[in-house]
Amino acid sequence: MNNSLADLLAAVESQHGGIATHVESVPVKETFQGQTVWEGVVEVFDLEGCPNATRAYAWSSPIEGSDKRRFYAVLHLGGIRSPQDAVRAAIVAEAKSGR
Repeated sequence: MNNSLADLLAAVESQHGGIATHVESVPVKETFQGQTVWEGVVEVFDLEGCPNATRAYAWSSPIEGSDKRRFYAVLHLGGIRSPQDAVRAAIVAEAKSGR
């Protein structure tokens, strides 16, 4: 497992609990009004022992003006049914928070 995948697995487990197992890597391109707003790979994990969900989606993005990365870990529940849904939900949440 490469470093970024191990970091994402750790992010899922620390944010949501349970034991994460990597399932697959899914390329995602999210567009809005014809413009690409996010493009990258979302890692899919199965979760064992998490009280809320049995699957999670995780990815990281660079933090503007820094050499650090922001980690996202979104559970497969409610309206989140795919890696694309997870990215879309994170974009909407960030827009609402003003980030």
